[in-house]
This record gives sequence, structure tokens and C-alpha cells, in this order.
Amino acid sequence: MSADQLSEVFDLVEVRGVLSGGFVARDRWVSRGPLQTPLKFFAVVSGRARLTTDGIDAPLELEPGDVAMLNNRAWLELEGGSGDGPPREIRPEENGPLTDPAVTDHRTDAIVGGRIDLNPAGRTLLMQALPPVAHLRGSDPSATSLRGTLHRLFEEVRLPRIGAEFAIRQHVQLLVLEMVRAHAGQADLPPGWLRVLTNERLRPAIAMMHAEPGAPWSLADLAGAAAMSRTSFAEHFRSVAGIPPLTYLARWRMLLAQRALRDDEVRVGTLAAQLGYASESAFSTAFKRQVGLSPLRYRQSLTSAPRGLPGQ
Repeated sequence: MSADQLSEVFDLVEVRGVLSGGFVARDRWVSRGPLQTPLKFFAVVSGRARLTTDGIDAPLELEPGDVAMLNNRAWLELEGGSGDGPPREIRPEENGPLTDPAVTDHRTDAIVGGRIDLNPAGRTLLMQALPPVAHLRGSDPSATSLRGTLHRLFEEVRLPRIGAEFAIRQHVQLLVLEMVRAHAGQADLPPGWLRVLTNERLRPAIAMMHAEPGAPWSLADLAGAAAMSRTSFAEHFRSVAGIPPLTYLARWRMLLAQRALRDDEVRVGTLAAQLGYASESAFSTAFKRQVGLSPLRYRQSLTSAPRGLPGQ
């Protein structure tokens, strides 16, 4: 039985971090514009920056090592630097002179940015779990891994070597993981899957559902695993997840079903039995209710449409 449900969920929703740009600036600068993708991040490697976006009351002051994640925001403005005269305009996804030796100067602002791509199910899960803007502070004692990953990513960008593109992709993936870990560790999480996966009282019940999703789990079974009464378990689970436990189980089954339909040649009837449904018809009805398409239509849509998200 796997205890690492976060890795399991990341695989299911196909989390992919993409580095989309970066720049270095020494004097006054500003970068503003609309956001075309739902989940964006910006990291301050050196220097400082001030971030403004819709949905926050005051600008965020970003310091070295800080990362900001923007969830379904319409626009942003980043500004920094000092000096007289009008600020230099920089496009949010500009690929600037990150190889400049002066980037290591603490008086230089070095910013990298990117996006988090997921499949449609993942977009729903992660966007529900994250606040409109998450500010992760590099100075936080618990952010050692986050700072280290950001530093290694930037070194690959700044000093392009053989295999740099591969290394950058891997470091961005790890940066996304560290961002989610840091958020889960320091924030008052809203109800949702991320809060469930970090809840110690519910861990045994979650582990059962993830390990054997096709088993006929009852509320009593799950409550017993958590050493709670059925009423207390149901109330606590709903307060943490935002949904009842058996609804969580049904949604987990649908995530597994979507992966199987994407990646395997499994027959729909076989998949229905594996996930605990009494018939192919019952499974198809549940799948269409959750996903919006029948299993066969869903599989067909994957072969006829390009992979990825709009705006990539």
C-alpha cells in the first residue's frame, strides 16, 4: 500500500511545469500584461520585485528566493529596480540575457517565470486546492528545498551546458512539487484534495481507497480505518475534503478511469469491473456524469484532439 498519494495524484493529473521566460534588469523596470494560462508562477532569483494582480488587496513584495503562484488570475504587473526616469517595459515572458555575469550581483533583479500544465481533471483539482495567489517565502526555514531547486534551475538556464534543456525540464518539475509542498506546509489550506492528502487522521482511509479503488468500501469500513465513528468520520472528512467520503472515492475512480482510457487499451467493461461497478452501463453513466462524455467518446476525443491545454 503506497503512502505517497501526492505522487500518485501528480501522475494522474499529468502535472508538467514549463519555464516560459526570464529576464535580468538593473534599473527601473516593469512587466505587465494579461495572463493566458490558468496557473502561472514567478520566482525571484536575485534582487526584489513587487507583484500586483487582480484579487489581492495590496502588492506582494517578493524577495530573493520567493515564488508566487497565480491561480486563475486575469492580469499581472511586476515591477522593480531603482533610479530616475521611466521604467523599462519588459514582456512577462521575455527571454532576457540570463547568461549575463552580472546576474549574480545582489543589486540585479533576476526573474524567471513559467506555467503549470495539467490535464482537465488536474486543472480542477489543483485550482481548487490553491488560493488565488500563493506567496512562498524563500527565507522561510522550511523552504530549503525550494531555494535549492530554484538555484539549480537558474544555474542550468544561466550556464547552458550539454543536456541543459533536459535538466531545465526536470528542475521545473521539481520546482512545481516544492511549491505545492511549501504551500501545503505553511498555509491554511481550503477544503480539497491537497488538504485531504496532508491530513493525518484521514490518512488510513485515504490509503485504503487509493490502494483498492474497486473494493466495495462502506462508510463503516473507512471510519473504522480512521478509528472514528461513522458520524464523526463523515463530518470530519467533509470539512477537510469539501465532499463526502464516498463522493471522494467515486471521483478517485473516475481519475483512474481517465488515465486508463488515455494510456491503455483496456475494454470499458473490464475497466468497470476493476473499479467496482456492477455493470458497464453503471460505470458509463457515472463517468459521463463526472467527465461530461461517455468513456468511448472520451477515448475518441483524445485521439482526435492535440494533447495539452488551450493557450500552450
